[in-house]
Amino acid sequence: MTKERLYLFDTTLRDGQQTQGVQFSTGEKQKIAAALDKLGIDYIEGGWPGANPTDSDFFDAVPALANATMTAFGMTKRAGRSAENDDVLAAVMNANTPAVCLVGKTHDFHVTTALGITYQENTENVRASIAHIVASGREALFDAEHFFDGYKSNPEYALEVVKAAFDAGARWIVLCDTNGGTLPSEVKAIVGKVIEAGIPGSHIGIHCHDDTGHAVANSLAAVDAGARQIQGTLNGLGERCGNANLTTIIPTLLLKEPYKSTLDTGITTEALAGMRKLSRLLDDILNRVPAKQAPYVGASAFAHKAGLHASAILKDPSTYEHIDPALVGNSRIIPMSNQAGQSNLRRRLAEAGFEVDDKDPALPRLLEEIKERESRGYSYDTAQASFELLARETLFQPRPFFDVDRYRVITERRRNAKGEVISVSEAVVSVWIGTQRVTSFYENEHADQLTDAGPVNALSMALAKDLGPYQSLIEDMELVDFKVRITNGGTEAVTRVIIDSEDSTGRRWSTVGVSANIIDASFDALLDAVNWKLVQDGAEPV
Repeated sequence: MTKERLYLFDTTLRDGQQTQGVQFSTGEKQKIAAALDKLGIDYIEGGWPGANPTDSDFFDAVPALANATMTAFGMTKRAGRSAENDDVLAAVMNANTPAVCLVGKTHDFHVTTALGITYQENTENVRASIAHIVASGREALFDAEHFFDGYKSNPEYALEVVKAAFDAGARWIVLCDTNGGTLPSEVKAIVGKVIEAGIPGSHIGIHCHDDTGHAVANSLAAVDAGARQIQGTLNGLGERCGNANLTTIIPTLLLKEPYKSTLDTGITTEALAGMRKLSRLLDDILNRVPAKQAPYVGASAFAHKAGLHASAILKDPSTYEHIDPALVGNSRIIPMSNQAGQSNLRRRLAEAGFEVDDKDPALPRLLEEIKERESRGYSYDTAQASFELLARETLFQPRPFFDVDRYRVITERRRNAKGEVISVSEAVVSVWIGTQRVTSFYENEHADQLTDAGPVNALSMALAKDLGPYQSLIEDMELVDFKVRITNGGTEAVTRVIIDSEDSTGRRWSTVGVSANIIDASFDALLDAVNWKLVQDGAEPV
């Protein structure tokens, strides 16, 4: 059976940059573009030339692409001037990209209210702009802004505009659900009407926003109706609620029927296995904590907490998994919690590399210890590293790498020489390594900065400053996330701290600490983070 070609258009670097709090540097845009090209994306929309210095600089230094077509974004010419003499359109054309995507109005309300021109003037602006792109030898794409709202308001005019763009030579007519309020059944029906009006599905794209949580479903509904291009962003970036998430759409197209058997995206199964890594790359660039419950690529996407689930997973993973996690570069997790049974425990121990007999009396002791600790506020379903350390201690009673003798941390708020209010933290940590006592001191050296000013960071830096024979193993450790939760209220409140750490290999692990004192809880989580790293790197107790 011959598959139809479905094209993927990534707008992370343009529409994704509209996300609140997101601003890519030129170097970051180059890095993301190279990763998208390696994945096998067909089109990469690099930004709007002339709209800001970063986008202009990017188009001056576009990385070499092996698979993708680099695309510049802009808007159709303005009324009252020709396409050849519109300076905004000229800036887009001067980027010299093989493809150009122009946005134009298709909603009658926006034509008269936002632009303040006649329907005929708007249609001519679209036609002339697309014709100008085609005449220059570029591939033309027309983003039909607010198309679905426009179609519901005035279907004759919405179709008039997109047909004018198509007749002018646009390779793609991209139907945009700009406000994100259309539902899948509407999308499928309206895309069908556009095809009936004479624009082939092989020339129709879909661009959805996620304001009702249906951007992925709407994109697939458009494909079901015959559209053969999907626009979206990595991790669903985009203004307001985001765009259609390509990190979800791509695995669905490659792994789910009927798309798997009928459509070819140009993305290989080998490239698909890098999907989780690509998602994490974007999060790392944005300095964001990855969404654990993200479909396919999230850390919890294949986590099985309930004992009943874990028992079935041991027999056949397909009982509670819709795909093999490895297909998207993910992995199965059997968390430990007070809901867990021995099935979870045995599976989790096996995954951690512990060989324990099923009848070992230490198993029920470990399970009871976990449940007792969770009754005091610990949580091991998200702190796998702390669970593994507790299991080692309970099952094998290994010697510690070091013992903490004492620590002290002080945070001072004062004014600096410029009269600015600053916070300065200093910490002292003393540990025993074998028979040697080591004391380390750390003071924040940049108190006028917002970074590195807190007591937990000061403790972390002091602890990691000198661990003797273990120092080389922990030098690439970095604290990347810090979460605090109060597990009960009032004067007996207990604080739970979860710390995420990462090393230079990209390995990431979570540890937990619990105490009525937030500093104590944080320090316990820090100790677990260091000890887990030493275990993983094969350190031997002195």
